[in-house]
Amino acid sequence: MNAPQPPKGERLQKVLAARGLGSRRQIEGWIAAGQVWINGRPARLGDRVGPGDRIRVGEREIRLGQRSTPLRQVIAYNKPEGEVVTRSDPDSRPTAFERLPRLRQGRWIAVGRLDLNTSGLLLFTTDGELANRLMHPSREVEREYSVRVLGEASPGQLARLTAGVELEDGAARFERLEEAGGSGVNHWYKVVLKEGRNREVRRLWEAVGVPVSRLIRLRYGSVELGPRLFSGHWRKLEAAEIKGLLALAGLKEEPRSPRPKSWQRNGRTSRSRYGPRRGGAHRSGR
Repeated sequence: MNAPQPPKGERLQKVLAARGLGSRRQIEGWIAAGQVWINGRPARLGDRVGPGDRIRVGEREIRLGQRSTPLRQVIAYNKPEGEVVTRSDPDSRPTAFERLPRLRQGRWIAVGRLDLNTSGLLLFTTDGELANRLMHPSREVEREYSVRVLGEASPGQLARLTAGVELEDGAARFERLEEAGGSGVNHWYKVVLKEGRNREVRRLWEAVGVPVSRLIRLRYGSVELGPRLFSGHWRKLEAAEIKGLLALAGLKEEPRSPRPKSWQRNGRTSRSRYGPRRGGAHRSGR
């Protein structure tokens, strides 16, 4: 009896994510909306593709027979309050993407989001598969935040936050919670989550009756914000940092990619200017 043959090609969303078109979740949405075509027909979830297939995403043709996968790039960005994490905003609010360095190939994909009033560490990558895995709940990648609340939480309230609170989208809790000082009406805490639901940190505190007045992300997985990455600045991750993220995502390490030439000199986007500074951080002039 002949052994079953393995399926040919790779899943469509995985191939497109690896080429930096978006995260798997985004691409699955495009497929469901009929925006992706294979060989002249609408793509379906579960389709596999290989070098001989013709793919179109919107008006863009993707050629699998050519090496079109961009080298993996990952940067850390310190998002200020008042920015949205989207490529364009109907209300014309500033977006985090406007601050990022230009790419010759591929595009930046945000690893998770921060809401308008939350600041701190955001990771961006050209590797959609890496972004998808780091965001997926099954990987249980830690996110650490510094939280300022109005008033001091009682021992009972703190115990509930680590034991579990029922939110509208299911139970949630902090993996770790520790006091971090403060005086008067403001008190600081450090908290750690292993998932990234919408506004989850704020909703947890609100569920026990404690309002949050400030929220800063300090760490995503093995990458820390650090004191030298100022608000509105980005930096390229070091090789060891990328290696740590790949390990968390369960992906193999690729040969280290060189820093793009366009990052080695001052350059412009429509609203920002970038240039390397000694010590690793890059300045945007807004």
